[in-house]
Amino acid sequence: MPPVRVRFAPSPTGFFHIGSARTALFNWLYARHTGGVFVLRIEDTDKERNSEQFYNLIYDALTWLGLGWDEGPRVGGAHGPYLQSERAGIYREYLEKLKATGRTYEKDGAIYFRLLGERSEVFDEHRQKTVTKVQAAPTVIDDLIRGRVERVEDEDFVIVRSDGNPVFHFVNVVDDITMQISHVIRGEDHLSNTSKHVELFKALGAPVPQFAHIPLILKQNGPGKMSKRDQGALVEEYQKRGYLPEALVNFLALLGWNPGDDREKLPIAEIIRLFDLPGVNQSNARFDDKKLAHMNMVYLLELPADRFMALAKDYFARHPAVPALQDEAYFREVMLLAQPKLKGLEELPAYTAYFFTEDYPIDEKVKAKVLAKGDPKARLAELIAALPAMDFSSDAAVEEGIKALAAKNNLGFGDYQAVARLAVSGTNVGPSITGMFRVLGRDRVGKRLERFLAAV
Repeated sequence: MPPVRVRFAPSPTGFFHIGSARTALFNWLYARHTGGVFVLRIEDTDKERNSEQFYNLIYDALTWLGLGWDEGPRVGGAHGPYLQSERAGIYREYLEKLKATGRTYEKDGAIYFRLLGERSEVFDEHRQKTVTKVQAAPTVIDDLIRGRVERVEDEDFVIVRSDGNPVFHFVNVVDDITMQISHVIRGEDHLSNTSKHVELFKALGAPVPQFAHIPLILKQNGPGKMSKRDQGALVEEYQKRGYLPEALVNFLALLGWNPGDDREKLPIAEIIRLFDLPGVNQSNARFDDKKLAHMNMVYLLELPADRFMALAKDYFARHPAVPALQDEAYFREVMLLAQPKLKGLEELPAYTAYFFTEDYPIDEKVKAKVLAKGDPKARLAELIAALPAMDFSSDAAVEEGIKALAAKNNLGFGDYQAVARLAVSGTNVGPSITGMFRVLGRDRVGKRLERFLAAV
């Protein structure tokens, strides 16, 4: 059998969509699973909408996701050029080959592909004109995901526009032939084009690749395919928000593919080992940002300390929200304290800002709620009085000190926790109160508790 060669062929006409990322991933996974070749090809024939920024977005997003390509822009290969804008000579050569078969004709300045079959003139009421209909045999597509699909093309179609530019159907097939693509893995919305493509492959005397049409990604709420305008649709969003690429890859792999068991968190090596086209679902997959956020949280939680620190530093370098680093050890303690609580790196400023300044806001809604329950002022006074004797050497020691105070007053740990957290952080979310006390230290905790008590 010839080696597996797959391709991902995006257009540089907009931001990088989550659906494009999933298509790229499935192609990359199949190439890696089979020991094949993953080709990146850029369909940049739309000169009006192409932009250098969008080329770079494609390259950067694939690199960030870890989907390195074996052939394509920036890496080269034996079947280039890999930008359609640089392949005009190849398209002219294949157009001449097609003309030589007698399967083309010109009409109104455009070049049409002639289907085989009985032809008749029919008045099309919808278009209000007479068209040539072709009674052709069904085109059979043995799709590796959809199964046997039969489609009938009943009308010749344009392959070169009147302005001389070849259309998508033609250049797509020529590229797949010249790049020796063995498997075309793409979105189900392309299935309607496939019969045209199969007829072009046959007319050019080229082997027809295996097709695999993957399910669409549906928008989170409501009907329809997820579009670039939907929330959570752009890969760049997740990069900016500090999501982990391995979490997004894991999530996307399970969006339409099943590894055969109930596992959700899978290392990439395991996904590569298990991935195969028969495991891809026929039914469409619904995007779920809560599930993705949870996946990211699981990955964040398990990150080694040094990698988490590197990501935290990078995040704050891009989103300055704390004073410039002065104490590396203190910064590390704060970040590692926050790590178990985070859903994403974007939560770092809210979870840690009060560690770096005494000028932090008090959440008025949280304050009203906390002050309305029990006798929080008395609890603060008792805690302030107990601080000098408390041990701040570890979280466990701080917890023991607060518990001892609570037991002495016939109260629970929670009676002190809510008001103490509010006083030292201004909010009711974040790391454990014991960890906050330990990292802030006795003096700063005492001053914050006293300042808050005086203000209420």
